[in-house]
Formats: sequence, C-alpha cells, structure tokens
Amino acid sequence: MTKLDIVGLCGSLRAGSLHRMVLGLAAESMPAGLELEIAEYRDVPFFNADLMANGFPPAVTALRERIRKADGVVIATPEYNFSIPGVLKNALDWVSRGDDQPFALKPVAILTASPGLLGGVRVQYELRRVMLFLNGQVLAKPEVFIGSAAAKFDREGRCTDDTTRKFVAEQMASFHRWILAVRRMASAE
Repeated sequence: MTKLDIVGLCGSLRAGSLHRMVLGLAAESMPAGLELEIAEYRDVPFFNADLMANGFPPAVTALRERIRKADGVVIATPEYNFSIPGVLKNALDWVSRGDDQPFALKPVAILTASPGLLGGVRVQYELRRVMLFLNGQVLAKPEVFIGSAAAKFDREGRCTDDTTRKFVAEQMASFHRWILAVRRMASAE
C-alpha cells in the first residue's frame, strides 16, 4: 500500500509549543499508511502585494508546493484573541494567492489545544471559515479540542492522557477515511 503524505501546519512557531506536541500526537496516532511531516514556514514574510508583484518569495513557493503535493493537511493551532494566530493566517493568506489554489479539494483535519478549559473552540470555527474559502475539504467530525492541555503532555512532549490519545486516534482514523472519500468524490467528477 502506498503511504499517504500528510503535511502538518503548526499555528505556533515556538519550538516547545503545545501544538507541536499535538502534531506529534497526531503523527503517532495515525493509522498505518499515513505519514506526517511538519512544514516549517517561519521564513514566510508578512503578506505584501508589492512583494508578490515580483512573484512568490521562495519560502511561500516552498510552502505552497508542500501543501499541493500532500495527500492531506493536519492543522494544530492555538487560539489568539478568539481567532487564528497571525503567523498562521499570514501563511494561509500567502498560500491562497494565485489561480492554482493548493488547498483546493485538499482534505484537512483541525486540532486545537489550550491551557484553558475550552481547548481552542473559537479558533476552530474561524479556521473552518477560512478553509471553506480556500476550498479545503475539512473533516467535520470528530472535532478535537484539548482543554487543560499543559497538564496532558510531559516534558518530552508525549501525551499522558489516555482520553486525549483516544480522541486524537479516532480523529486520525476518520481523517484517513476522509482522504480516501475525497479522492473518490474527486475522481467521480
């Protein structure tokens, strides 16, 4: 069986962020046949139409192509001020430019975590709206919101909470099925 290539986007650039840990948990929870690689995008500049007038900056081209070649995208992000962190939104704004939308018909799974109780509920709905505009095919359920997340990961970034591990594993199994379903729908057209 061919491995499905999954790209991970982290909404935080901090090396020790909870969301990198969440992406690590997603990677280890994936069923056989899926392989996740986190895309780094810290070199993507602030969006500026003057820059774009000269073509996409190399970091943007690399991110667009990485998303384009992936079979699916997993986004793990914090919630900043009830919304999407600026660095992630900026990257999505760059990727969205051009007629060749890399997210078009791309299966997407979203996970959020928070030190607070709600687990990033509001950012998920903001991100789902953005993905709708980009024509990304967001997995509807199961949704994963990891509340009190700092207490659920150890110093090495491993999840120590069995319930969280179960929820993420269920979402990754559903995501695998979703990727295959989106492919079948696209090939039927």
